[in-house]
Amino acid sequence: MRMIKPLLAAAAALALAVGAADAQTLKTVQDRGKLVCGVSQGIAGFSIKDDKGEWSGFDVDFCRALAAAIFNDPSKVEFVPLTAAERFDALKDKKIDVLSRNSTWTLGREEDSNVVFAGVTYYDGQAFMTPKAAKATSALELDGAKVCVQKGTTSIPNVKDFFEANHVTYEIVEGDTVADLVGNYLSGKCTVLTTDESQLFALRSQFPKPGEHAILPDVISKEPLGPVVRQDDMQWLNLVKWMNFALLNAEEMGVSSKTIDEALQSQKPAVKRLVGTDGDFGKGLGLSNAWAANAVRSVGNYGEIFDRNVGAHTLLGIPRGLNELWDNGGIQYAPPIR
Repeated sequence: MRMIKPLLAAAAALALAVGAADAQTLKTVQDRGKLVCGVSQGIAGFSIKDDKGEWSGFDVDFCRALAAAIFNDPSKVEFVPLTAAERFDALKDKKIDVLSRNSTWTLGREEDSNVVFAGVTYYDGQAFMTPKAAKATSALELDGAKVCVQKGTTSIPNVKDFFEANHVTYEIVEGDTVADLVGNYLSGKCTVLTTDESQLFALRSQFPKPGEHAILPDVISKEPLGPVVRQDDMQWLNLVKWMNFALLNAEEMGVSSKTIDEALQSQKPAVKRLVGTDGDFGKGLGLSNAWAANAVRSVGNYGEIFDRNVGAHTLLGIPRGLNELWDNGGIQYAPPIR
């Protein structure tokens, strides 16, 4: 009996120590006074910096929503531009707190990189762009093409699988950065550019003559894109994961940046739980109960973020498609806050 009590005490102390170690990211962010968010080096509509040094985009707004949930201030974010090759190492090495950079969720990445995806903010798929002068209507017509692909992305194995399965000959032209990718394509070093369809829309919108380039209808892969965190902090994973879910639930309930004050007076149970006037759902995340309301007030719900940055009325003009809510023909679906 004398031996058991010290062992139980030691086990309890170890559990507390592990629990404390596993919940350090939020405290680090709060003590620092800002969130450090990894983004792309520049993809229009997703994460791009203007001439004044201001960041904007779909992925950027997700980080602003996190900052609003934590600090009630969406400006308390530092954005760190990263290449595709260095993004996961930057996260593992704690140079950033969260990666919000058009990254595809795969088993291999979670196994090999000691990271974990916190959900899907954008359902995408790999596609192809060619000059309209080539008169291609399908990727199956690209036999003999030189294909521009960015290093360190899932685009390379995807395109190899697709062309080899369909007996299409090709030559890969790799680029280290997005700028290399675009430069190679526009200079004629390759006749095809392939990456996620959303990125093709983004890149084309920045071309000198966007109307001279066609995005082919073939989508050859599943590319679920979402935020990424380290595997060692369950509280932080839950916070980032439920930020995504809260933005989706807000759109589904009609709670937006324009209606948030009305929502705070709502008597609907689901709305009350979302905005924090009922329940204690912020506590487990280490936040106030107004965390979701603060985020929606600052950046809007999921639909507002999508429409503002990449939607039909932007230069990118991307249709919602799969990213519509589940009750409007899409597959975006969030668990309830309850």
